[in-house]
Amino acid sequence: MTRRDLDIAAMYTQYGALVRRRIRRFFSDEEADDVLQEVFTRVITSQGTFRGDSSPATWLYQVTTRHCLNRLRDRTRRDELWVERGAVYWSQPAASADQEARARLAQVWRHMDDETVAMGVYYHLDGLTHERIAELMGCSRRTVGNRLAELADRTRGAK
Repeated sequence: MTRRDLDIAAMYTQYGALVRRRIRRFFSDEEADDVLQEVFTRVITSQGTFRGDSSPATWLYQVTTRHCLNRLRDRTRRDELWVERGAVYWSQPAASADQEARARLAQVWRHMDDETVAMGVYYHLDGLTHERIAELMGCSRRTVGNRLAELADRTRGAK
């Protein structure tokens, strides 16, 4: 399938459940349907980036991951602006240790390039091997290892 052959409706039918499962790694069931629509809207507008070098499922996996990471970054930035501009702290529930850890990671990841963050998600969240990540990202296994080491160093420094 080349980019000229993309049938978005057929892709949605065939891969919609796969994309939704991917989204669920980042967001709750309540948000997943909205994010699914956002991802396929992104697919419509960026279908020219599909070169046919990989399967449509692999391309959708990458588009979905990047969209979810960007959405999380945007949310974190909105929350920061809300606090900076006088939000009422007591109106929000107390953060658990897990929420604090996620906030720390989001802070570190926001200052890193998208590829390194995606590699971190693929490795730590999805449990993919360095080889599989290299294949997905179109780089060498060594590059994956170096980027994951950089991510680990920066994350440790944020504690």
